[in-house]
Amino acid sequence: MDGSPLQVLTLPTAPYPDQKPGTNGLRKNVYVFQSNRNYLHNFIQSIFSSIDLRDRQGSTVVVGGDGRYFNKTAIEVIVQMAAANGVGRLVIGQNGIMSTPAVSCMIRKIKAIGGILLTASHNPGGPSGDFGIKFNIANGGPAPVAVTNKIFQISRTIEEYAICPDLRVDLTTLGKQIFDLENKFKPFTVEIVDSVEAYANVLRNIFDFAVLKELLSGPNHITVRLDAMHGVVGPYVKRILCEELGCPANSAINCVPQEDFGGHHPDPNLTYASDLVDTMRSGQYDFGAAFDGDGDRSMILGRHGFFVNPSDSVAVIAANVFCIPYFQVSGVRGFARSMPTSRALDHVARATKIQMYETPTGWNFFGNLMDAGWLSLCGEESFGTGSDHIREKDGLWAVLAWLSIMATRRQSVEEIMIDHWQTYGRNFFTRYDYDEVNAHTAVEMMRHIEAMILGKAFIGQRFIVGEKTYQVEKTDNFEYSDPVDGSVSRNQGLRIMFSDGSRIIYRLSGTGSSGATVRLYVDSYERDPQNIFQDPQVMLAGLVTIALKISQLHERTGRSGPTVIA
Repeated sequence: MDGSPLQVLTLPTAPYPDQKPGTNGLRKNVYVFQSNRNYLHNFIQSIFSSIDLRDRQGSTVVVGGDGRYFNKTAIEVIVQMAAANGVGRLVIGQNGIMSTPAVSCMIRKIKAIGGILLTASHNPGGPSGDFGIKFNIANGGPAPVAVTNKIFQISRTIEEYAICPDLRVDLTTLGKQIFDLENKFKPFTVEIVDSVEAYANVLRNIFDFAVLKELLSGPNHITVRLDAMHGVVGPYVKRILCEELGCPANSAINCVPQEDFGGHHPDPNLTYASDLVDTMRSGQYDFGAAFDGDGDRSMILGRHGFFVNPSDSVAVIAANVFCIPYFQVSGVRGFARSMPTSRALDHVARATKIQMYETPTGWNFFGNLMDAGWLSLCGEESFGTGSDHIREKDGLWAVLAWLSIMATRRQSVEEIMIDHWQTYGRNFFTRYDYDEVNAHTAVEMMRHIEAMILGKAFIGQRFIVGEKTYQVEKTDNFEYSDPVDGSVSRNQGLRIMFSDGSRIIYRLSGTGSSGATVRLYVDSYERDPQNIFQDPQVMLAGLVTIALKISQLHERTGRSGPTVIA
């Protein structure tokens, strides 16, 4: 390098028709990014072009990823294109690593105009796995539909992109790196930061770390098992729970982020975190948790592998919210859940007289309510829980919330959960995923279901399974009118609601990288204390039979073996 200003180029390109971001950004197989010329460049340019030039000039953008394969390659391109597109400063996690909650935290802390997250969350990684790019806006949360639609429209007509191809950044060394670019009056700065510290400081202001340290390392401490699943959370678990809160080092496993997540799905559920489940069944540990690839989800387990359904988890945190010092100070303005999530949270909201919101799937809907000051705690059935401390779901926050409740109540996970059911009743809930279904087949099946259940003759129908009768009370295709900005989100999921409060929901997911994912949710409320200890799959078997009969899901898709998520 001769020290002269780096050259900025504008290069021609051609658009791709398939760069529409979903609720969690653009997710594709790695080979799509590698084998299609300028595929990555086009999407990054579309993100930058979606930001008004006046807002972009000299601005700060945060960049971080879950460490999966292609992460560092993508960061190099993002740095080169950010410089060429007028961004003044990039803040990047050391080695390109930064969890999704930590990115949200950093955006808010330094008042960045947004952040680019390189993650496909719980999808598999490695050269044959998936890669993803998500844009978060200035509030730290996922870009709303209006922004993702703008990015998509730009990607469909893009003709050129700007890049500074000779710019090279060192991701390993903490500190600032300054670059002079041709025709730029101010230097371009890249700041490599400790991805854990700023986020850890936020957690210190939310939870009582002295109380947690006593629980985890005091004379009568509990034993824990924490599985980072070779995702981004490993360094956070080691620093916060082991080094600061005193958990033994061997309490945390799989804490070194790997490009292929050790060859496994970094998905914290009973199927993909089965090693942790088996270990917990031994009775050696009092508390267990697993985290996903980018750190925004977690699964909670008690002694002997006692499983906490994610829908129950957010309800328990809501019912015990003042065990967390943050809420003792801020108060609680509202609760919210995504539509497919069980109604367990609703019963807590009703009992505590706290406002309850039901939104479509997608954390941006929660973010809107939080920005308006209407929402404090929220969750979704796919192992995501969070609060208004940031604008993303937060797996480690949820774990510390549970530990705070255990420390205050001096009860086990199972005792807390059973007491909750006895107080509020139990929502038996399950979700079946049918992955990589032919997209055309999936859409046709949904049309078939919609035509059937929205017909007038369907209301009032009775379905008899064994000794129980289910009568249809209401059906719809869920539609949400945002009370903050007035936007309307339609076609969010087909719902069948029965007179006893049970629900069947069918939905196509936008988180897969190929084909379509058909999701079937079944939710049934039980107040009778004699029945709350039954096995969920047994209690829901009748509703599942009805759901499959109505949809003809197995016959239409040729699939008979779904993944049981919860």
